[in-house]
Formats: sequence, structure tokens, C-alpha cells
Amino acid sequence: MSLIDISPPLTPDIAVWPGDVPFSQAYALRIADGANLDLSSVTTTVHVGAHADGPSHYAADGAGIGERPLDRYYGPCQVIAVDVARGARILPADVAVPIAAPRVLFRTGTFPDPNRFDRDFAALSPALVDWLADRGVVLVGIDTPSVDPFDSKALESHQAIHRRDLAILEGVVLGHVDPGRYTLIALPLRIPGADASPVRAALSPLPPTA
Repeated sequence: MSLIDISPPLTPDIAVWPGDVPFSQAYALRIADGANLDLSSVTTTVHVGAHADGPSHYAADGAGIGERPLDRYYGPCQVIAVDVARGARILPADVAVPIAAPRVLFRTGTFPDPNRFDRDFAALSPALVDWLADRGVVLVGIDTPSVDPFDSKALESHQAIHRRDLAILEGVVLGHVDPGRYTLIALPLRIPGADASPVRAALSPLPPTA
């Protein structure tokens, strides 16, 4: 099976939301220093790189990511390229192809460098969330840090996602991925009550349908 990695590398250079906890790695033991093994720890926001938001991130009554059903994050998926302006919200009219899978990832190209935090990335519209849910979508993802614009305080798309009980993937890297159908693998860590979890997201191409 050939897998396409859609996760950015987690290094101290990776950009996090302004004010959030950056990624760092510290070694307690190193073979290079004469120890018998390497032993390290990491400190980071749980919203680092490719990550899955838990409902508790945006809703007072929301479940943590460790309580979410894993089947949302594995299975048939569709990558859709959209041509939208920087800072815009994606509308149903921007989607030029039929929805063909219960998991949808949007390739906007508006956050091209995971190591540089550009604030004018594209996001989802609440109308698009409802439109996708009406078509059987259970997970929506995007190649930007958030499904809402940087300056949104009401988090309208997050709230629409909570109302429709969709799963979220943010921060995936899709510039090297052709639009089409795949199998998605993006399992979050089992962290009870956590507002998000990093994921190692990957796609496996599906054979074309007749």
C-alpha cells in the first residue's frame, strides 16, 4: 500500500497559533553523549501541525478528543481543490465537483508554509458545513490552521460543525496531493478530555470507480 504523508514535520520551526505553546523536544539521555539509549520528551500545543480538534475546544458541552469515535478519522475521503481568495470563507458554490466520500479535505493553497504563520488563510463557511453534512459528510479538513478565519471570535464554522457533529482536521498539507478519492488515516491520540490531538495524517489512493 502506497501512503501519501499529509502531515508537516514537527520541529521547533513549525508555526503555531500566535500565543500558543511552540513545539520543543528535550533529551534526558542521548547515545551521542554516552548513554545506552535516546530518551526524550516534547512540549507543545495539542493543536500543532496536522491535528484533530475535539468538540471541547469550541463548545462548553463538547466531548474531548479522546472520547471521539475513531471511525470518523479513517476511511474513504475526497480531496477537493478550491480557488478562493486569501482570507475568504469557502462557500458551497466554490465546490465544483460532486461530493463523493464521507470525509472531505479542502486544498486551498492559502497556507503554503507550515513554518510561517500567515494570518490571511482561507476557512470554511457555516453554509458549507451544513451543505456537506446534508450530503453525508462526517469529517471535514483543511490545509490551514483553522476552519474559521484568524480574526473570528464567534467561531461560526466550528459552531456549525458542533451542531452537525462533524469531525475536524486542520493543518494538513495538500499541495502535493491531486484532487480525487483516497483512504484517509488520521487517528488522534487517546487523550481523555483534551481539546485536540496531533495526528499523523496520510492518504492512500483508491482505485477509480467504473
